[in-house]
Amino acid sequence: MPADTVTPEVRSRMMAGIRGHDTKPELAIRSALHRRGFRFRLRCKGLPGKPDLVLTKHRAVIFVHGCFWHGHDCHLFRWPGTREEFWRDKITSNVARDRRQRSALLDAGWRVATIWECALKGRGRIPVAAIADRCTEWLESDRKILEVRCHETRTPA
Repeated sequence: MPADTVTPEVRSRMMAGIRGHDTKPELAIRSALHRRGFRFRLRCKGLPGKPDLVLTKHRAVIFVHGCFWHGHDCHLFRWPGTREEFWRDKITSNVARDRRQRSALLDAGWRVATIWECALKGRGRIPVAAIADRCTEWLESDRKILEVRCHETRTPA
């Protein structure tokens, strides 16, 4: 992998500017579900993982995950070429934490949906209305888990 193209100070500032919540994908999902009449709470601190949306009426939570930060196996994710050990530790610990939090939510009787960033942007994106349709169908069902990801599958490097 080539060396970073920006200085460490610039990279640090860029990484610090990445939002943890109220991202464009999250806002798109919130808006689409709200227009359909769903009411929810945001980032409920009393639940494992502080889900992005909490729909208590449906005993359901929705996470809108960024593919990079959560190590998703899609075309948007690529391991960084600098500080490789740091990033492998960081991302693999995020993935492990996500698994633990999902299990804790399911054990507590919550239903869990994960909408991946790649479903909303990139080559294999799905229209927001179609994602909202899938969420609506899931919320009105008794299924425990929903995962929405891009149409494309990753080709081996």
